[in-house]
Amino acid sequence: MASKKQAQSEAKFMRGDAGVDGQATVEKADPVEAEQAKAREALYRGRTWLGREALTWVLFRSNDANPIAVLDDEPLKVLFNGRLTLRAAAGDITEVAVKGVNAPYAQLIRQAADRGLLVHSARLAITWQERSYELTLDAEQFDVRAGKTPELMSEDDDEKVTERLDHVAVLGRLIDAVLARFMALRTSPQWKKTIVPELKAWMREG
Repeated sequence: MASKKQAQSEAKFMRGDAGVDGQATVEKADPVEAEQAKAREALYRGRTWLGREALTWVLFRSNDANPIAVLDDEPLKVLFNGRLTLRAAAGDITEVAVKGVNAPYAQLIRQAADRGLLVHSARLAITWQERSYELTLDAEQFDVRAGKTPELMSEDDDEKVTERLDHVAVLGRLIDAVLARFMALRTSPQWKKTIVPELKAWMREG
């Protein structure tokens, strides 16, 4: 009997299921922690999907010459000008990536969106007042992966730091303004009545 238990202990040790003391190396998951993890994942997925909807709407609106939002009574315009990635939760094709200044506006992108793929990340140019910003925006948290601020005008090093910080702060406000405009539309009756049909018509152009 002892040899059988010893053999079982050695087998568990060899598989990595137990340590030299015979105790399990992997603790059983706490049911409460498991449920909390599921809740966090659901929240994360929900935010990601909403972010993709927002970027897809921004792509649609950037075709229009009219400003996409207003900040401090000044119009704000967005243009897609580089790499663009679309993703879907399921399907035969779950990701499409394109490069090029005009690539985001290609018919291929509209067709992919019509099949359920939404913009996951994109290179954008935002203009406001006389300022122009370039950035790569990610849909998961609406975070800036990389950015380029307007050229610094100051010559003093300390003043350059202040000016750069000012540009970064303004960029954050511009992104917030775009997102606030989207959320206002997304939560209004106008979304289903007007915006969604317009999006569908745009996806099926050509």
